[in-house]
Amino acid sequence: MRIHSEYMTVQTKEKREFLDITPDVKAAVEKSGIRDGIIFISSLHSNSALFVNDEEPGLLRDIAEWADRLAPFGPDYHHAPRSESNAGANLQSLLLHHQAFVSLADAKLELGPWQHVIYAELDGQRPKRILIKILGE
Repeated sequence: MRIHSEYMTVQTKEKREFLDITPDVKAAVEKSGIRDGIIFISSLHSNSALFVNDEEPGLLRDIAEWADRLAPFGPDYHHAPRSESNAGANLQSLLLHHQAFVSLADAKLELGPWQHVIYAELDGQRPKRILIKILGE
């Protein structure tokens, strides 16, 4: 078994943005030379998320509004009330997850026809790191 690890950095212009990082994952697969295995993708921050879903603007807006209803932004949290105001983003990360797995076969991501690897920035405007780890042959 071979293992290839790659880190990428993103920095959004907005506090919340959804980024399709599927092309970056594909590029990492190509660079790795691994043809069959599993891809592990992880946001290395507790106020962002990473998931596989449709990258359709209406759905992404629905996801944002759903997350806001369940974990709204605001000061009514116990999380570092004097220095941080991102407890809502941390809770939304729990809802959306911060890691995803994608199967790899014949050097191609095994995604459904509408599926993409989506990075969700929930408290942005500063650099964030993403790990792409590919295991296989």
